[in-house]
Amino acid sequence: QVQLVESGGGLVQPGGSLTISCTASGDISRAIVMGWYRQAPGSVRDLVATINRGGGINYAEPVKGRFTISRVHANTMYLQMNSLKPEDTAVYYCNVGMYSGTDFTQYWGQGTQVTVSS
Repeated sequence: QVQLVESGGGLVQPGGSLTISCTASGDISRAIVMGWYRQAPGSVRDLVATINRGGGINYAEPVKGRFTISRVHANTMYLQMNSLKPEDTAVYYCNVGMYSGTDFTQYWGQGTQVTVSS
């Protein structure tokens, strides 16, 4: 069973930086994509960034040039966030997508709150 745990969220001033992490337990060796999503109050959950099995990276337009996704270890993923804006305030969720046979399953963490405010 795969479990994802995010950490590192908190309160940061506009223009500041924050790095959040996601640690996976269980076998994610067959993961084809890992990523970060965020959900602001009253909004849907949106893609932030993904990194696929081959190392390809994709960013949502609002975070391009400011956020960096990385997978340093097999079971650990980071999101470095620079030049933070109040509109980046949201709960950030870690996501892993993998096949088990022909079934594609997505796993989610519990989320970590990031608040950008002065």
